[in-house]
Amino acid sequence: MSTTGLNLNSTTASQGTGIDVTAIVDQIITAEQAPERLWQQQQATLTVQAASLNSLSSGVNALKDKIFALGDLSGAFAGQTVTSSQPSLVTASAQPGTATGVHTLVVNHLATVSSYYTDPVTTGSTLAHGTFTLGVGQGSNVVTIDSSNDTVDKLASYINSNNYGVTASVISDANGSRRALVSKTSGLPGDVNVTANNTGLVFHKSVAGVDAGFSLDGIPLTSTTNTVSAPLPGVTLNLLGASPGTPVTISVAPDTAGITQAINDFVSAYNSSIRSVNSQFATAADGTAGPLASNSALRSLQSSLLSDVTYSITGNNGIVNLASLGVDLQDDGTLKVDNTKLSSALSNQFTSVQNFFQSVNTGSFGANFSSDLRSITDAGAGLLSLNLSENSAGQKQLTRQINDLEDRLVNRRTFLISQYSQVDAMLRQYPVLIQQIQTQLGTLTSK
Repeated sequence: MSTTGLNLNSTTASQGTGIDVTAIVDQIITAEQAPERLWQQQQATLTVQAASLNSLSSGVNALKDKIFALGDLSGAFAGQTVTSSQPSLVTASAQPGTATGVHTLVVNHLATVSSYYTDPVTTGSTLAHGTFTLGVGQGSNVVTIDSSNDTVDKLASYINSNNYGVTASVISDANGSRRALVSKTSGLPGDVNVTANNTGLVFHKSVAGVDAGFSLDGIPLTSTTNTVSAPLPGVTLNLLGASPGTPVTISVAPDTAGITQAINDFVSAYNSSIRSVNSQFATAADGTAGPLASNSALRSLQSSLLSDVTYSITGNNGIVNLASLGVDLQDDGTLKVDNTKLSSALSNQFTSVQNFFQSVNTGSFGANFSSDLRSITDAGAGLLSLNLSENSAGQKQLTRQINDLEDRLVNRRTFLISQYSQVDAMLRQYPVLIQQIQTQLGTLTSK
């Protein structure tokens, strides 16, 4: 009896139907990716929460800047405004912290800038050689005209290059060219004089350099310039015109307009922050709340802001809280400014309003609010910073888990493709194998 070996490569029978290896492996991998899809959803949630935290942090930092401007001793309350009863004669400005007061100023004459000019000479003509002495204030220099500078243009360039304390220029008209000398220093220290002249130029003094003369609160004073800052510390006076018989009232007072703006800026920044916090707890039409609704830190921030904005001190002539100066708390936690009441408080109780925001002895509103906001926004240990750090750490951990799973699934896919490819090959050869077996069985039966 003879035997015949199995030939799996035979093509005498039709190939069988295999399987879709790729589809099967994709289904398995998709099922095993279920944790990854969950982690990705968690990542998306953390990303939205991080955006909300960053927005809140930005708003609270802006609020911190605004309250600091009110609580800082060199901030909004240090600003001063200066008014002049005769702005055509005198204007003025003041530095922050300048003492308030009312002063009387009389401008007798302004400081002048000394100048000289020459008689005209023919444009382009050669000047006679010689020397003249150019005096400016207490100093003097001998100017020599020779072949190197014997035209009006060259002489002007020569004088300017030697820094004699004047500016030389050439002015031309139908009569010819004149050389002009203008002092670089105003007042008596810059008074120009030309002496010992043996050149062909004829000099004329057009303006003498004199100091400004004025009186301040009855005290006679002088200044080499028309911009005067020495007599009143922190105040700069700009003398614009002389009128010996006209008293000018200069008033230095707190810049209440600037303070009002600073308070309104604070209110705007606070309202923006509290609205951002409140929006996280509001329920949308689809029944969902904000991404931070379950965040305990957000509730703590809301509580802190509401506590700080209702902070009160004692005494202080009745200016004890925001409401007492015209800033009222609304039902939704926002603030509203009554500018009429605020203006009255600043006009009639300025010191008390300032004490409310700045007093060191009573634990002022500004100091209390600033302290809390610094704690909340601290880069290392602040409420919002810690939440952002936790959020970032959570996102990094999820990224690692996703990457690790993806790496494992790459190897898993390779293994599954190999296994199912073998099954596919066997299934495709199965009809050939059956036919060979049947053929052998038929041979055995016929014998």
